[in-house]
Amino acid sequence: MTASANRANTPALFPVVDGLWGLRNVFVNLYYVRTSPTSWVLIDAGLPGSGPKLVHEAALLFGADVPPTAILLTHGHFDHVGALGHLLQVWPEVPVYAHALELPYLKGLSAYPPPDPTVGGGLMAAMSFLYPKQPLDLGPRVHTLPADGSCPHLPGWRWLATPGHSPGHVSFFQEASRVLVAGDAFVTVRAESGLATLAQKQEVHGPPAYFTPDWPQASRSVSLLAALQPTVAATGHGIPMRGSELRQALVNLAEHFAEQAVPRHGRYVNTPAEADETGVTYVPPVHFPVGLALGVGLAVAGSVYLLRRR
Repeated sequence: MTASANRANTPALFPVVDGLWGLRNVFVNLYYVRTSPTSWVLIDAGLPGSGPKLVHEAALLFGADVPPTAILLTHGHFDHVGALGHLLQVWPEVPVYAHALELPYLKGLSAYPPPDPTVGGGLMAAMSFLYPKQPLDLGPRVHTLPADGSCPHLPGWRWLATPGHSPGHVSFFQEASRVLVAGDAFVTVRAESGLATLAQKQEVHGPPAYFTPDWPQASRSVSLLAALQPTVAATGHGIPMRGSELRQALVNLAEHFAEQAVPRHGRYVNTPAEADETGVTYVPPVHFPVGLALGVGLAVAGSVYLLRRR
């Protein structure tokens, strides 16, 4: 069965370019990449509990009992690695690759810096304190991406360090076609908003603010990706963008990152969290005024009300 035949039956699966498909897993995207007529690679692994769905979609695209040759991770936040426990049971021989600075969060050594629910002004941000916080422990199944920038089992692609949203965040770039899989280095929806996430209004934004602990690094990462002049960008949240609209919006974000992406207030705005190869080494203290707490509470209540009415 071909991918084009399957799309009518799998509305969450969407084509990006030839040989690259995305899967919208509630509010986050992951990507299937065909590397030959008989092999493929998975980029990211969705939400907890989504493993059977990911395996089902893979079988429709590539055939039953055809595991990926590798799973590559942009980073280790819960919405990008949640199905790994299931997937590694179904595919016991498949290796996982991530940046060296992500390994502490994938080997059970450290949790990420706490999310900041005070930034972004939307339901997804306000509820971030409820999201899973404990690191995975993949043990020997997870490996470090090669230092030369090559992508294991993904010929023609290279990885680029794009930290800020997480210490070891990476993006994947196909040189020949200039296709970019950006993870959460930037996104194409206002990820902090529940309503925007539901509507999937397509526009370039900075990384999800509630999970971004280092804004200076995030700014440099967006500038790096803008300089690539990608033809297509497939991101961790939102609908893929392409062409001049993408390039102009990405350059604009890079040039005006402080005004467009960085929150006016927040735990990490003036003082980033710090991390090394052992995990998080410093987290700035919380400054949470009473008025701001009330505002967050009202944002949650209002967003829930609007979502229920919608």
